[in-house]
Formats: sequence, structure tokens, C-alpha cells
Amino acid sequence: MSIHLSPDIIRLLLVLAATIAAHYLSRRALQHAENVAAHTSNIWDDALIEATKKPLPVLIWLGGLSTALHLLHRQTGEQLLEYIAPACSIGIVLCVAWFLFKLIRVFAENYIDVRAQAGGNIDRTTINGMSKVARIVVVVLAALAVMQTLGFSISGVLAFGGMGGIAVGFAAKDLLANFFGGLMIHLDRPFNVGETVRSPDKQIEGKVEHIGWRQTQIRSANMTLIYVPNALFTSIVVENPSRMSHRCIRTTIGLRYDDIGKMSLIVDDVKNMLHKHPEIDNGQAVIVAFDQFADSSLDFIIQAFSKTTELEKFHSLKQELLLRVSEIVARHGAEFAFPTRTLHLNPVTA
Repeated sequence: MSIHLSPDIIRLLLVLAATIAAHYLSRRALQHAENVAAHTSNIWDDALIEATKKPLPVLIWLGGLSTALHLLHRQTGEQLLEYIAPACSIGIVLCVAWFLFKLIRVFAENYIDVRAQAGGNIDRTTINGMSKVARIVVVVLAALAVMQTLGFSISGVLAFGGMGGIAVGFAAKDLLANFFGGLMIHLDRPFNVGETVRSPDKQIEGKVEHIGWRQTQIRSANMTLIYVPNALFTSIVVENPSRMSHRCIRTTIGLRYDDIGKMSLIVDDVKNMLHKHPEIDNGQAVIVAFDQFADSSLDFIIQAFSKTTELEKFHSLKQELLLRVSEIVARHGAEFAFPTRTLHLNPVTA
């Protein structure tokens, strides 16, 4: 018993077979390209292959199904199938936008990873900011292309957006303020991800973990996560200790009043010790001087700047210097003061 197929059915089967073959060949080609790219140092090919993996099969099946439905429409004349062409165009626009969106994101991630492995300086804030802006542009262009395909006038949409922007601006002023605050952070770069910031105005201090378009996430010293609206950074003072060039050692030492004759020698020895220490920057002011007559002590101040800015090394250095100061005081036979009070009793006469 022989089976006779009509020419239209044969065309549909050929289109389906061509789609399956194209899908199979594209997968094999991508696998081969991925193996080749794994042995290169170029980050563009890795990002291109990773961004193509999912949109390309969808695009192939979209083309195959649209062709098959077009043939079916010619055969049956079904009115519902008249929407094949605009639907196919919208699908192509979305696939291209999907590809560009992934390409931008993956390239930014690969660039950061390569720079980190090479030990170079990484400006994560700028890279992430540029990546976000580029992806927003892709989304906007894709939305305009879809609207154009659906028959909307782009000039009319833009005009409506201009008039409606005023109303949206009043309704979402806080959201827009946070958006532009995030934009200023990406442009001015007062801090980057991974740096420690603090604000004496709002008692905010911690390590920056993420900079979004609406808020910035800061991990405090007690490991709690603080969510700060970006608009706040446009009106407060922000300190960035991660970018300090030196750390200041400033302390006050109190001696007994009985040791006033030894004050000059102790001050000179402490100053010489600081000048000779390799971790003290002598290009900055090194101050050791008698400061005041306190209630229970003779106070002299010590001020110097360390070359290291790492907090752990700084505290180790400060501990070492204070112990050396105690050795100098003991070597001169002096002692540190502690709060005392002298009581004078007048004899009572009968």
C-alpha cells in the first residue's frame, strides 16, 4: 500500500527537516567554537558564544515555524495566520535584544574576572554602570522596534513620552531622584564596590557590596546589611577610608608631676624613635610635644602618620609604638600618671 503525499505536505516536512538540521548543526558549531575559544585569551569570543547559545536555537525554530505557518496559510487561507509576519518580526527583534543583552552582561563579567586573575586594578563600579546603561539602551530600542512593528508611530510615542514625562516625574520623583543619584555615583565614583565608606551625617559605615540604580547595599561592621537610597548620597558628606593615603596615629600620654624634669628628654627620645621607624612617613608632620598641665598628669601628645593603610597592620604598628614609648618612659625612671587627689588637713586649734 503506497502513501501519496501532497506537494504542500512535502514542503512542510522539508521545512521541518531543515529546521531540525539547522538546530543540530548550530549546536555542533557552537560546541566546536566553544572548545576553540577555551584555548584563547580573548574574552570577546567567550562572551559571543555564551550570548548566542540560547537565542540562536530560538531564532532557528522561529524561522522554521513561521515558514511552515506561512505555507499552511497559503494552503488553507486561515485569517488567523495573517499575523505570522508581524509575530515573526517581533520574535526576531526580541531574539536580537536577548542576544545583545546577554553579550553585554557576559562581556562585563568576563572582563572583571580576567582583570582579577591578572592582578590588575578593577573599577567594578564603572564597568557595572556602563553595562547597565548599555542594557537599558538595548531594552528601549527593542521596545521601540516592537511598537513600530505593531504599527505604532514612533514620533507619536516619543511626543507622548515627552508630555507624559512631566506627569511621571511628579508621580515618581523619589524613584527618579534615586536613579539620578545612582547615575552620579557611577559617573563621579565617590566609592566603588568593595570599598569602605562612612557618613558622619547619617551614622552610616560599612563595606559597599552592591550599587544599584535605586539603592546601595552596605555591610556594616556587625554584618548587618544597610540599604541606602542613592538620592541620599547627593546631600550628605561621604568619607572613603579605603582611599586614604596614610593612617594617623594620635594619642596623649600622661606623666606624673614628679617627672616634669624628665619631660624634655622623654619627648626627644620618642620623637627620635618615630623618625627612625621604617613604617612612619617622615614626609608628613611628626609631632611629639608637651601639651598641657592636666588635673593629675603632665600630658604630651604624639602624632605621626603610618605608611600602611591596612587596619590590622596599623593596629599592630600602633601597639609596637606604644610599647616602645613605655620603654622610653621606664628608661628615664618616670612613670605614667593615674588620677589622684591630694587632701590637705588643717589642724584644729583648741
